[in-house]
Amino acid sequence: METLSKSPVMLYTEQTPNPESLKFVTNRMLYKGTADFREAELALDWSPLATALFELPYVRGVYICNNFVTITKELAFAWEDIMLLLKDFIKNYIDEGGEIVKEGFEEEKNRIEEETGTAYQYTGDEAELVQKIKELIDTYVKPAVEMDGGNIEFKSFDKGKVTVILQGSCSGCPSSTVTLKAGIEGMLKRMIPEVTEVISEMG
Repeated sequence: METLSKSPVMLYTEQTPNPESLKFVTNRMLYKGTADFREAELALDWSPLATALFELPYVRGVYICNNFVTITKELAFAWEDIMLLLKDFIKNYIDEGGEIVKEGFEEEKNRIEEETGTAYQYTGDEAELVQKIKELIDTYVKPAVEMDGGNIEFKSFDKGKVTVILQGSCSGCPSSTVTLKAGIEGMLKRMIPEVTEVISEMG
């Protein structure tokens, strides 16, 4: 671990399916988990890095997961004008040892999810189904979505309808609806006949 902290911060960008979002990948573990900041208020409480990024006029959303940060930009700006600025900004921030996400964010996120009804209680056969759906999403869908700089979370299951929450680059991405309908819905219907439809909400 010692040697890693002395090695230079490497950073490269990856396109995402959302033209407004770009993934900035580093050689450091930034945050074990998913931290989605769509507005500066939540970031102010929980993420010094996201707060610093929101101070830039062209940043509209910040999503932090494992070793990458996905930035969603304001429409008025072009990536060629701001990409290098963001790269330098993130690199310097990590280099200087700035705090990424504060301790306790995971607990707070769970509390918010419970309040907004994302943590429904299921019983009997339905509980088993929900477990299966969650496992399929975690095993097959999440890794692919993460590669695109986003995240997907199971929200609820009700009368055959699965509701998922899209975060990071997936949120507001034109191709995410296609992915959702063609990919995720198709797979879940095939593997779990009780599923009739998959709908998404923006996280």
